[in-house]
Amino acid sequence: MSEQETEHREREHRQRVLKGATIITSIHTSEIPCVIRNQHANGAELKVAADVVVPERFSLYVPVDGVAYEAVLRWRRNDRVGVQFVGQGPKPRLHYG
Repeated sequence: MSEQETEHREREHRQRVLKGATIITSIHTSEIPCVIRNQHANGAELKVAADVVVPERFSLYVPVDGVAYEAVLRWRRNDRVGVQFVGQGPKPRLHYG
């Protein structure tokens, strides 16, 4: 990571939250339950089961926000993953919460 990227990350405030969410890999394949531990405008840190395979790209549905964020996996350490939001949409039609 460049010095400029590190500076940007340090300036970006992460709000500590505790929100239930679902990683939606595909309408036909699977949903992975997770918890959002902290969140900012461009991404979040999620807690997932340590043995779960998290795809490189997915939708992250957050029921309390009523939003499905389009997310890209940026890092993983045991049961924690960092994601970058690259877009968002409304609640997925076939998912409830």
